[in-house]
Amino acid sequence: MVTVAWTACEKTMASPRVLIVEDERHIRELVALHLRHEGYECEAVADGSAGLAQAGQRSFDLIVLDLMLPGLDGLSLCRAIRNGRTNRDVPILMLTARGEEADKVVGLESGADDYLTKPFGVRELVARARALLRRSRTSAAEPGRDGDAIVSVRGIDIDLARRRVRVLGAEVELTDQEFRLLHLLATHVGIVFSREALLSKIWRGDTFVTVRSVDTLVKRLRRRIEVDPADPKYLLTVWGVGYKFADAP
Repeated sequence: MVTVAWTACEKTMASPRVLIVEDERHIRELVALHLRHEGYECEAVADGSAGLAQAGQRSFDLIVLDLMLPGLDGLSLCRAIRNGRTNRDVPILMLTARGEEADKVVGLESGADDYLTKPFGVRELVARARALLRRSRTSAAEPGRDGDAIVSVRGIDIDLARRRVRVLGAEVELTDQEFRLLHLLATHVGIVFSREALLSKIWRGDTFVTVRSVDTLVKRLRRRIEVDPADPKYLLTVWGVGYKFADAP
């Protein structure tokens, strides 16, 4: 279980802005209706080209993106957003009628943060939107800002503002890359990240590294936080796919 502590400043932030890109009118209106009931400000468009235009013109706090879109498909739009400037770090929730594991992996590798298969319940949609927004605000907290988020998961406490990590109460020193990898995985408990996805998130813009660099970094981080790095309890390998932070027992 992940818990996040927020300051009073963060609780009074403006309403989150959500971009919804969905070609099926009734789904688009349903998603917008329920997110607006949560107090979110929603902009809804019906095709990928319009979604790309909106994402390039205005900052959003969350993007809800259908996979199968006319014109520019959802995967291409997701990659374009991640390669852009305005919303490159905004959480993306991908919607699709496809439920195969391979399709989910492709969506996550393209830059999506979560995946919801149609048909879905509105409660699950809202819950996932909330979770993504919480994770996003945790990741955005940096030293010198008013926000001061602490992530606690399975005995590991991550203080993003102070760049400190405690494992079962003992402070552990990490390099910047080790810290960012741990924070990314710990704020996405149970989500599998491919090596390519981790490469793009941890070494963003650096063309002089390979996927083997991810394996090396994971090994280094395991040596620092695991009791037995050869039998890890936190950072798990998903064979043939990548890595994840272990689900709560």
